[in-house]
Amino acid sequence: MSYNPQARTVIRGATILTMDPAVGDLDEGDLLVEGSLIGAVGPRLDVADVDKEIDGTGCVVVPGFVDTHRHMWEALLRGCAPHLTIDDYFGQFLCGTARNVSPGDVRLGTLLSAQAALGAGVTTVQDISNIQDSPEHTDAAVEALRESGLRAVFGYGKSFVRMLSEGSRLPDDVRRVRSQLLPDDEDLVTLSLVTESGDDDAELHNHGLARELGVRTARHVSAEYPITRLAKLGALRPGTTFIHGSGMDEQELRVIADSGGGLSIAPAIELMMGHGYPHLAPAAEAGLRISLSVDVEITAACDMFTQMRAAYQAARYGESSSGGTPSITVQQILHYATLAGAQTLGLGDRIGSLTPGKQADLVVLRADRPDVAPVLDPYSTVVLQMDRSHIDTVLVAGRPVKRGGVDLSDSAELLLEARSAAGRLLGLSTRGQGH
Repeated sequence: MSYNPQARTVIRGATILTMDPAVGDLDEGDLLVEGSLIGAVGPRLDVADVDKEIDGTGCVVVPGFVDTHRHMWEALLRGCAPHLTIDDYFGQFLCGTARNVSPGDVRLGTLLSAQAALGAGVTTVQDISNIQDSPEHTDAAVEALRESGLRAVFGYGKSFVRMLSEGSRLPDDVRRVRSQLLPDDEDLVTLSLVTESGDDDAELHNHGLARELGVRTARHVSAEYPITRLAKLGALRPGTTFIHGSGMDEQELRVIADSGGGLSIAPAIELMMGHGYPHLAPAAEAGLRISLSVDVEITAACDMFTQMRAAYQAARYGESSSGGTPSITVQQILHYATLAGAQTLGLGDRIGSLTPGKQADLVVLRADRPDVAPVLDPYSTVVLQMDRSHIDTVLVAGRPVKRGGVDLSDSAELLLEARSAAGRLLGLSTRGQGH
C-alpha cells in the first residue's frame, strides 16, 4: 500500500492521553498528524485539506510504547523456555542454543520481534543485541531493524560465550558500525553500546569507546555489580540504561539517578526467571527514572500490556506486604511505558508524548467494547483492562504500520522461514545435549 510522507491525518473525538502536562489530557479531542510530526492536539481542531480522517469515537489515543531492553534475535525461539531460571538461561540457552545462531537467524529473529512489537503498539525498542559473534551477525541485525520500520536503538553487545572466553571488552568493529551503518542519530535506527561488567581495563575501554563514538550505553546490573565501582573508576557513562537492578540498595540507586541514568525493569521476566523482586518502589523512592521492558521472548510476551500489568501488580503487592502506603499509580505505569522510556533512551525530545512538534509515534486503542467499557479512568483502562486485541491503529513517524486492527506488513514468508530456522536450532540444541 502506497504511503504519502507528507500526508495530513486527523483523529477526531478520541480520549487523548498526551503524557505531556503542558498539553494535558482530553476526554474528547482531536489530534492532527502532519507528515512525520504531531501538528496539533486539542478539542475540535479546525483543520481542512486532510488526506485521511479517523473517527476516534470510543477510542483512547496514547503515545507509542517504548521498550528499553529486548533481546530481539531470541524471538526466533519465542516461547521455547517458559521454565528456565536465570541460571538455566545462561547455562542452557546462551551457552547452548545460542552458539548455533547464524547471521541469517539473527535477521529472522530480529525482524520477527520488530513486527510483533509494532503489532502490539511498541513503536520503539532498544535491541540489546548480545549476539555480535561476527560482523555478519551485526549487519544482519541492523538490516532487519531498518527493514522493519520500527524505531530502534541497536545495542551492540558481545555474546555471553564470547565474554566468558574474551572478557567484556568490545571489539574495534564497533567503529565500523558507527561510521558506516549507523552514523546518524536522527535516523529511525540509532546506535548504543552494551557494556557489561568486566575488569577495570575493559570498563575503561568501553567507556572511552562510547565517549569517542558519542553514543549511550546499556548494561545489566544487580547488587552483585555495584555502580559505585564504576563511579570510582571513572567509567560511569551519563545516561546509561541500567537493566534489572535486582537487590540494589538505596546508595547504588542514587548513584544511577545522579548520573542521569535510568532503570529498565522487566517485571514479567524478573518474577518468572528469579532475578529478584522487581525493584519498582525502591527505584521510585530513590528518584530514579524507571522504564519497562520485555527482555527475552523465549519466556515473556512481546507486548507492553503484559509488562504494565506485571509492574503494577508487583508494585502494589510489594507495598501492601511491607505495610507501606500505595504510591505507584496507573498513571505512573503508563508514564514508565511511554515518556520515561523515551527519556531513558535519550529520545524524550522526539517521542514519548503527544506533544505538537514531536514525531507522530502513537497508538489508537478501541475502548468501545464490552470487555473494557465503560471507561471511567482511561489510565486504568489502558494499564489494567486492555491487551493487543484493542489496538486499532499504530503510527511510527506518521507512517501507519497497523490500521483497523490489521498489521500492514506481509509476514507470510517470514513466518515460514522462522519456523524452519527454529526447528533447526532446537534440533541442534537437543543433539548437543546428547538426547
